[in-house]
Amino acid sequence: MVRVIIERRCQPHREIELLSLLIQMRIKTMNRRGYVSGETLRSVDDPPLWAVISTWLDADLWKVWETSPERQEMTSKIMPLLIGTERVSVFRFVRQAGAESAHTIDR
Repeated sequence: MVRVIIERRCQPHREIELLSLLIQMRIKTMNRRGYVSGETLRSVDDPPLWAVISTWLDADLWKVWETSPERQEMTSKIMPLLIGTERVSVFRFVRQAGAESAHTIDR
């Protein structure tokens, strides 16, 4: 299994729009093969910072969703609400010493 952490910085006064789109994205994601769970968080110390954490059966199934036209359409609606680019990190669960590290992409 893998965890995907997507960090986004929301423009001031656009939080309600962002949350609405994130909920719509979650609904679409729930029907995808490999999706296990997800949650949306907002930083206490840095309120513009939002994180979406999702769990997937494997990185390949996440990649299928990440590159899907459906997700790309939702992302195109989210991007205008952001300050800067989103940051996507994919983590594998550590099972033993010397496990592989996370993979991070800035968009």
